[in-house]
Amino acid sequence: MWNSSWREKTWSELDQSWDIIIIGGGITGAGLLRLASSAGYKTLLVEGKDFSSGTSSRSSKLVHGGFRYLYNKQYEVTRESVREREWLLNEAEELVNPLPFLLANYEQYHVKNIELWLGVVIYDLFASKWKHKRYSREKILRDYPKLNPDGLMMGCRYEDANVDDSRLVVRVLREAVREGGTALNYARAIDLLQDNSGKVHGILLKDTSVQNGREIELKCRIVINASGPWTDEVRDHIGAPNRLRKLRGSHLVFPYEKFPMDTALTLFHPKDKRAMFVIPWEGTTLVGTTDIDHPAEFEQQYSEPFATREEVGYLLDAVKMMFPDLRLELDDILSSFSGLRPVVRSGAATPSKESRAHAIWLEKGLLTVTGGKLTTFRIMAEQTMNTAAAYLGRAPLERKRFFNKLPDLPACDELDPQTGVYLLGRYGIEIRNLIETARPGELQKISPLPNVWAELRWAAREEAVHHLDDLLLRRVRLGLLLPEGGTELLPTIRSIVQPELGWCDERWEEEERRYRQIWKMYYAPVPDASC
Repeated sequence: MWNSSWREKTWSELDQSWDIIIIGGGITGAGLLRLASSAGYKTLLVEGKDFSSGTSSRSSKLVHGGFRYLYNKQYEVTRESVREREWLLNEAEELVNPLPFLLANYEQYHVKNIELWLGVVIYDLFASKWKHKRYSREKILRDYPKLNPDGLMMGCRYEDANVDDSRLVVRVLREAVREGGTALNYARAIDLLQDNSGKVHGILLKDTSVQNGREIELKCRIVINASGPWTDEVRDHIGAPNRLRKLRGSHLVFPYEKFPMDTALTLFHPKDKRAMFVIPWEGTTLVGTTDIDHPAEFEQQYSEPFATREEVGYLLDAVKMMFPDLRLELDDILSSFSGLRPVVRSGAATPSKESRAHAIWLEKGLLTVTGGKLTTFRIMAEQTMNTAAAYLGRAPLERKRFFNKLPDLPACDELDPQTGVYLLGRYGIEIRNLIETARPGELQKISPLPNVWAELRWAAREEAVHHLDDLLLRRVRLGLLLPEGGTELLPTIRSIVQPELGWCDERWEEEERRYRQIWKMYYAPVPDASC
């Protein structure tokens, strides 16, 4: 689908009339492409960098209602989100997986036990389920012996879900392309085409996969702006006023052996009582998240968001308070990452008080969808596409599956059943192709992670990898999950993927230098950019 000749072939076929052009290759754009292509629209999605390289690879990896949104009385956002969580658990099985949470109550939280319990009950009722439980102090300390006992009163168990966000995007995109859609990364919409009345009717597209890349004007019936935190930058082309507040959320990744967590924990930060979480993710333990305004000067100076030294300290303080006996320090952190949230500005005094509701605006032929969260991408895509259909004089879309049903797991002696199910969720109907691609030994795990070596070969061959960081930070998340971004494994990785990518030795060495620099600058435990 996205092999070595795909990019050039796609560029050669771009000069045609499109029904819809989507700007943005995150989960919202992917969902739009999936719906539009299945409805028969001739649709093109363009992404200026890599697919999911913005917010959709930097989320908190949760598919959830958001207990903190309930705490902030964002009831409709919470209700909508938990129902979409249930849909994803059902339709994206094995990619989106149930995740039990403990919400422990401490005296220093100044929250009554009955209030905490009622919150969990309401959370479940929004999803029409009943999976919560009340835990005594004694049971909590039996199940979580490293948890701080000081001031602990009781706790509640509830259920959310987790996901590899980048894999979610890639799977939705590939299923959309299979339906007839076209998706192209490293292709930036640098301008909007407008007629004499100012109505948008296309884009000026630039190839960013090479220096001084080609440009082409593409016309369509409607342009959809799904560019997430960069929504206002696209709307600037039509003179629309800025309406977003960019908020940064940073996270820390710890090795499981240093910070073992098999279920998730919701906690409140000791300094400002903000809701946070600790979750098991892809063989590691993930801690998040901060919620602060992202300065404009950071975007001017740096190509990616990153966790500042202050944010790393803030997150580490919370962990040390909740798990003092683990004695976690900076040296124990594997990596950090940070993402920008596209939040519609409401004038709230603090970032955490802003609503996560989404918004849709039709302005001069430019249809924008923004705000929201990963969990609600289907609703955002459906509402946007129905707005587009009305604009184009078409009937509303019929609701269809986003994810093809999983096939039976192919018989394979080299693959243990647990790993096979893991791969089935990530690759869907392409699982057989991935297994057939594997060379001897490549279906073994990349210890201590659940990933296998064959995923690297498959991604390099079939998943539009253009830079080494596309591969190691998004397709297969070794850059987040292994010490030093997995650089000790680069010789082995090179032997697998260099022939697939068709890179000469000089190109590989350039890509390796680039990857090491990006990792140190933006993903290290304390990123160089923060210093």
